[in-house]
Amino acid sequence: MTNLEPTPARQRLAAALDGLAHTFRGMTAHPDENNCECHWGSAEELALLKVPDVELDPDLLRRTWSAPDWDDHPAVLRRILPQFARALAGDLAGLDAYFLTDVGFSFARGGWQRWPTEQAGAVWEFLHAWWAHTLVDPAPAGSAYDVFEVLAEATAGRLRPWLGDWEALDGHPVADQRLTEAVAHWVGDLLGDSLPWFAAGNDDGTRVELVTWLVRHAPARLRSQGGSEELVYRVELLTVESAARWEDPRCWPDRGR
Repeated sequence: MTNLEPTPARQRLAAALDGLAHTFRGMTAHPDENNCECHWGSAEELALLKVPDVELDPDLLRRTWSAPDWDDHPAVLRRILPQFARALAGDLAGLDAYFLTDVGFSFARGGWQRWPTEQAGAVWEFLHAWWAHTLVDPAPAGSAYDVFEVLAEATAGRLRPWLGDWEALDGHPVADQRLTEAVAHWVGDLLGDSLPWFAAGNDDGTRVELVTWLVRHAPARLRSQGGSEELVYRVELLTVESAARWEDPRCWPDRGR
């Protein structure tokens, strides 16, 4: 995180990161954990995952959280979680993920919501604190739409917690600006009946939930930020049947250029 004056959102995020460090101190990968030297890394690097609390270099951290084939992914995730969370909060784009949703998939593979209460609670608090910070901080580490997509996949497609946080900030100028940016990023895919990110689960159900919320909440908030009427119109077109949208020139402003 950038070294700025503390705000409630920054203080909450810092406390959540401290909570992860405390909760997962001393964690290691399973003693018998293994991975392919050709595709993942060396035996020496693997050995580091079986030693608690040793910092990994950024490339090794990326290879570790993104690998889909650990025998005990939950144990690996618990081992790296304090450092992984700091990296997410500090520079999301710097994680060098081809798809940022891979970050969410890593959390989901860990099954963290089924962990012991203290551990699951620490992860929940971090995710909510990270999201709250993203929504209200003038210079967050990642865009709201990127963080939202990660959170959606980290919670197996659950949007309600994150949309609820956004809804509670209706009228907050920064949160409303983040919504304007997200709508501009998402609306083209949504008008084509596609979810704007790669989802591991029921992407159609997730898309419908997102569209329903945006149609209800986005237009007024876009206007409050001076958003273009064309963008507002495109959101409102999400209520129109797909076939009719294709005939509307304002739905596809780049058509014919």
